[in-house]
Amino acid sequence: MLKNKKTWIFLGILVLLLLGFGSYRYYIYVTQDIRAEETAAILKAKQDTSLIKVTGAEKSVWDTVCWAIEGLDKENRPIMVWVTMDENGKVKSGEGAVHEELLSNGLSEAQIKEKIQKEIPDLDKMRLLPGTYNGEYAWQLFYRSKDHYYYQFYRFSDGQSIGGPFTLPNR
Repeated sequence: MLKNKKTWIFLGILVLLLLGFGSYRYYIYVTQDIRAEETAAILKAKQDTSLIKVTGAEKSVWDTVCWAIEGLDKENRPIMVWVTMDENGKVKSGEGAVHEELLSNGLSEAQIKEKIQKEIPDLDKMRLLPGTYNGEYAWQLFYRSKDHYYYQFYRFSDGQSIGGPFTLPNR
C-alpha cells in the first residue's frame, strides 16, 4: 500500500513538472514574434543612434507601430529612441524611421505623470507609454475616469495635449 502511494505521488509530481515545462515552452512559442521584433528594433536603435545601454522598450500601436526604447547614450545621458515598424513587423528603412531625443529635451515619465494627475484629478487607473501620434513623438495615456476608459496623447517635448481624450464605449 505504501509503495503504491509513493508511486502516485511520484507520478503526480512528474505530471505537474511536465505541465509546467509545456506551459513554459508554449509561452516562448507564442511570444517569439514580439521578442524578435523588439530585438530588431533595439539593434536598429543601437546601430543608428548613440544608444549604448537599453533600460526599457515599449511597443506603441496607434496610427503607426513603433518601439520606444529608453536607455543611455555614449555620454551616459538618458535618451529615448523611436523605431518605426512597417505593416509586416519589420524595421522601416529610410529617413525618419529612427529618431533619438535626449530625455532632458522632453518630459520624463515621472514629469508627465505628475502633470496628468494635476489635470485629471479623478483619474483611477493609468497606463503611460511613449509612442507617436499624427507624426509627433508623444506620451500615450490610457486611463479610467468615472467608469469610462480613455486614450489621450501628450507631446513628448513639452507635455501639451495633442489628441484626445478618446472615449472607449462601455460594455
